[in-house]
Amino acid sequence: MTESSKTQLTAAGVDVNSALERFMGNEDLLERFLKKFPQDGNYQKFCAAMEAGDWETALTASHTLKGACGNLSITPLFDLLTNQVAALRADDWQSAKERMQQIAKAYTAVIDAIRQL
Repeated sequence: MTESSKTQLTAAGVDVNSALERFMGNEDLLERFLKKFPQDGNYQKFCAAMEAGDWETALTASHTLKGACGNLSITPLFDLLTNQVAALRADDWQSAKERMQQIAKAYTAVIDAIRQL
């Protein structure tokens, strides 16, 4: 992983140093896992469920996506999804819907940075 890649990932919200600690300093392994993140279908499932008003599916998909973000140290998206999960668990559908734009923006930034690896 180049310094330029690390800088791009950091700018997109990935705490590269924390992720590398979790991956025992193995940059190649971290890069492989990051490259798998865009293929995870939970973001699409989450968005579709929110659009359809399917609370249960939205909760499950957002919780799963939150876990992946935590494992990869995608901190801003992890924090947004943590709040989203809390809103969904509290049956605060309006608040959950209002967070979608921020979540989409953070997700897109991370995906764009990962695709440049």
